[in-house]
Amino acid sequence: MTLDDIKNEIDKANTIIIETHETPDGDAIGSSLAMYLALKSIGKDVDVVIPTFSKTFNFLPGADEIKKEGRDIKYDLGIALDCTDTKRLKGYEPYFENAKTSVCIDHHGSNKMFADYNYVDPVAPACAQTLIVVLGKLGIDIDKEIGTCILAGIITDTGGFKYDGVTTETFEFVADLLRKGVNVSETYKRVLQVKTKANFLLTKKIIDRIEFLEGGKITFTYITKQDIEEVNAEEGDHEGLVEFGRDVEGVEVSIFLRQQDDNTYKASLRSKDYVNVADVCLMFNGGGHEKAAGCTMNMSLEEAKEKIINRVKTFLK
Repeated sequence: MTLDDIKNEIDKANTIIIETHETPDGDAIGSSLAMYLALKSIGKDVDVVIPTFSKTFNFLPGADEIKKEGRDIKYDLGIALDCTDTKRLKGYEPYFENAKTSVCIDHHGSNKMFADYNYVDPVAPACAQTLIVVLGKLGIDIDKEIGTCILAGIITDTGGFKYDGVTTETFEFVADLLRKGVNVSETYKRVLQVKTKANFLLTKKIIDRIEFLEGGKITFTYITKQDIEEVNAEEGDHEGLVEFGRDVEGVEVSIFLRQQDDNTYKASLRSKDYVNVADVCLMFNGGGHEKAAGCTMNMSLEEAKEKIINRVKTFLK
């Protein structure tokens, strides 16, 4: 498979649907909107379907055109962005699977190559950075609007350019976006610095509950459905909470559990130097990146806590 194959499929397609993973972050949303705007610019009939997402990203160009569900048609092409597996399309995979042809564009090393055509660059720190290469192959000019969406994705998945995955190309791409008129400082502020009141209140809760384990190498904290209801949290208001534990001196792995249902918890893990948290999460049918990963645990809080901490312990030096 080459980018030529993906270009040919896009050229042939008229109706296209774009999807991304459940509980989408800025890279998922930014990449999806960038692709949507790019395909619209070359005359494609395209839908971008993201059922729920954080209002933090409402400022992005095209965000008001996001749909909660697709049309009752067989799309010519389904495109999945920043997604490792059809299961992560969470209930909306039929649109993708029933499309005449499917394409996946991603940057996760754990990608299962589930589409007819897959373009995965695990070296890229963000799917949005991978998308720059794809759009270049398609001959689509990255204008200010598309560039703003791409920048939001890069900023999100690099933590504001602070993670190890940042490459020289990352800064070269961002410099080019700046030349195109993209407001880098404003996008950075909107994506990383502006917090909702609910996020702030949840932050207080997780800090009060944080536990330091294994001589301070592991932090553990959580929020419940009741917590979420108490602060009137919306989609995305939990984003970034896992970072607080990881940023403490001496901590190698931060574990954050978020209750979804009575006995279902979404685990988010971050590591600092050497633990591959994607390998930790694989044991629970999850995955992600070496230093940022997640999984779903169908068990009680106490059991989930014990199992994931014990798994992390085996990776500590």
